[in-house]
Amino acid sequence: MARGGRRRGRVVAGAVALVVLVAAVLAWRPWSAPLPTVPVEELRVDVGPEPDGEPVALDASVHTPPPGTPGADADGRRAAVLLAHGFGGSEADLAGQARDLARDGYVVLTWSARGFGESGGRIHLVSPDFEVADVSRLLDLLAARDDVRLDAGGDPVVGVAGASYGGATALLAAAYDDRVDAVVPAITWHDLDEAFFPQAATGAPDAAPPGVFKQRWASLFFASGLRPAAGDAASPAGPCGRFDPQVCALYTRAATTGEVAPAGRALLRRSSVAPVVERVGAPTLLVQGQQDSLFGLDQADATARALAAAGTEVAVRWVDGGHDAGAAPAADDLLDPALAWFDHHLRGGPDPGDDFELTLPASPFGEDRPERLVAEDYAAEVPRSLPLTGPPQPVLAPPGGEPAAVTSLPGTGPLLGATTLVGGAAQALGVLPGQSAVFTTPPVTEPLTVAGAPQVGLRITSTASDATLFAAAWVVAADGTTTLPRALVAPLRLSGLTPGEPREVTVALPASAYRLETGQRLQVVVSSTDAAYALPTDARTYEVALAGDATLTLPVVDAERAGGGPDVSPVLLGAVAAALAGALALALVTALRRRRDEPVDPDLAEVPLAVDGLVKSYRNGFRAVDGVTWRAERGQVVGLLGPNGAGKTTTMRMLVGLVRSDAGTVHVLGRRVAPGAPVLARVGALIEGPGALPHLTGRQNLEAAWAATGRPRDEADLEEVLAIAALGAAADKPVRSYSQGMRQRLGIAQAMLGTPELLLLDEPLNGLDPPQIRALRDVLRDYAAGGRTVVVSSHLLSEVQQTCSHVVVVHRGRVVLDGAVDDLLAGHRQLEEVFMELVGDGGPAQLEDAPAAGRHR
Repeated sequence: MARGGRRRGRVVAGAVALVVLVAAVLAWRPWSAPLPTVPVEELRVDVGPEPDGEPVALDASVHTPPPGTPGADADGRRAAVLLAHGFGGSEADLAGQARDLARDGYVVLTWSARGFGESGGRIHLVSPDFEVADVSRLLDLLAARDDVRLDAGGDPVVGVAGASYGGATALLAAAYDDRVDAVVPAITWHDLDEAFFPQAATGAPDAAPPGVFKQRWASLFFASGLRPAAGDAASPAGPCGRFDPQVCALYTRAATTGEVAPAGRALLRRSSVAPVVERVGAPTLLVQGQQDSLFGLDQADATARALAAAGTEVAVRWVDGGHDAGAAPAADDLLDPALAWFDHHLRGGPDPGDDFELTLPASPFGEDRPERLVAEDYAAEVPRSLPLTGPPQPVLAPPGGEPAAVTSLPGTGPLLGATTLVGGAAQALGVLPGQSAVFTTPPVTEPLTVAGAPQVGLRITSTASDATLFAAAWVVAADGTTTLPRALVAPLRLSGLTPGEPREVTVALPASAYRLETGQRLQVVVSSTDAAYALPTDARTYEVALAGDATLTLPVVDAERAGGGPDVSPVLLGAVAAALAGALALALVTALRRRRDEPVDPDLAEVPLAVDGLVKSYRNGFRAVDGVTWRAERGQVVGLLGPNGAGKTTTMRMLVGLVRSDAGTVHVLGRRVAPGAPVLARVGALIEGPGALPHLTGRQNLEAAWAATGRPRDEADLEEVLAIAALGAAADKPVRSYSQGMRQRLGIAQAMLGTPELLLLDEPLNGLDPPQIRALRDVLRDYAAGGRTVVVSSHLLSEVQQTCSHVVVVHRGRVVLDGAVDDLLAGHRQLEEVFMELVGDGGPAQLEDAPAAGRHR
């Protein structure tokens, strides 16, 4: 009885301690205090009239920084930002982002585009003569203000940002008004004609657009423009709502016939940046969502390549969001990159760089979180061909286009939109029997990061004079589980066919980014129907066969991991901490009690890190880590070296208890590691990228991380680690304005707080430039020379060779060699030679011929 009472007492005491710690951290946060109020001026701005002479005034607001906000010059003037809303929205949708930008020191102007909200006029689809001309009038307004910086008389220092309809507004404003200094368009179009009539077939003159009408999305757009003006709900909307008659006629014809007249195509092209892209001189950051069946990655890709060809500075971010992900992700994905981009181009802040950043979805076969990657060159993909097998197959197109395959339901947001479809239910909906042809690759022998649009050659025969088909690449796991990445299909429409005679075409499959793991296959599925598109009403039969060399060409990139998952929202962190504090306390105290009684292994008491027989398998049977055993001694910098997919990050996560192993042990200084083990207080780690809170400064993030440990502030060595981060004045700026390299350096500094005895760094060089890499190399060597231990995971051979004293080579989840770098390189060899002998095309079977130095496994 007494023993149970003591146990309950320890639990209560531990719970109280944790709650007190959480409360102390929450109380310290700057965001716990009320944010300063942002002054707002509401305006009515007269702009050009409608074609019939109807006068138009726009509803607009100017958000100005609270008094005392940094960012003004000696005359009190500031850079300005125009924020443009999406289709069907209004300036009210942007109030939160406008306040955030104003608190960051910008003068922010928001407005409701003509035809939306409380603005007058009609919807012209971002016409240069109307919506784009309206932006020029707003620039005039900013130039006349005494709180906005000027490049010259009448020329404000200004950036424009927006998502979807607002993104096109930003691009076209930069094309038609050279006063725009920087733009951040998100999830928007390059060519509106191609976006609503997509055509994936190439290789034949009559296979050019118009393609297949994107009927579902077009109908949703049209419906959102039928509403009466705000505050005028009693007035009938009329058959065209607030659309200009020309736009209304275009939609009516397309909805009725599935086709668009030449005049309609010309209107859509004029509302696109495609024909005027060479006129965009402002530095452009393109943010495009991968959960987007409306404006896919192909649209941003076309804009990026055209801007680069014209000599315009451009950077590209592929984010885990889009029109099928709902409004909130789009807003978050736009604001943070825009802040960094504008800070540099409008105020001379840190250069965010032009690296290509993309997000891989969480894998349904294993890892459960998205992964952000960085590649130095946007156009650096390398084609990789995989053989396809499958005979010619008949494909039925049913009368009336019903039943139709369902791969996504546009407009339903993240619940039923274009997320990743997995399993038999997905195939039952998306691959209908009799309506699909299937061609399959063999399993891949190494992980591949696919980023872009795969291509396949097809031979199509129709019983009609035309053909409408939909192609996609499904991922098939070793156990047969199927996945359609992002639930996207590529429509192709062929005309001028002779019934019974084949036509060969090259088909660009949907652009996406995903990881193809070892042992997985791809299936190219060609179907006659998809519920999101207009379909032929007559019955016909196609024969679909492979053409050319019968291969699937994948765009493969070599990208570095930039981190997993998004930055943590401070408000969400506080809510979760408050809601779960009690449960976390009980779990933590139970773990601490179990760990407290665990004895020290005397044979390992002086060994900083001992890994013995670690195993980790995923639910599909894939073994990511297979019996890994190695040690890291005092004074060593140990490189955990292996190709992508070798199991390095999974191993690193098990070293600190983030992932439970299926077998094996990890000991730090003789104590076994488990989640919550007290010995982890002697370990610093940066795994899967930095996770800083974006609204705090770099310094505040480090202070908060240290405060959470409960240790005295003077033990943090804060100034020393800030010097290592080399952030300079940016240490006192919000992290959301940091480049990827700055965030990475901040994460390394956080891992080094308190000078832990064991330092674990997962791919620490991601995002660093050559001078920073050289500086970090010296820091790590000096750190270990003081009697501490450093473990660095990497696939960069030269850096491991130059930085590490010892190396552990892993391949396919196994340690194949470990030893001192100098011993392995005896005889003037290079580490690359040793590495390729071990993990080259021959794989572990080549170990018999590997160098004699080191320990073979």
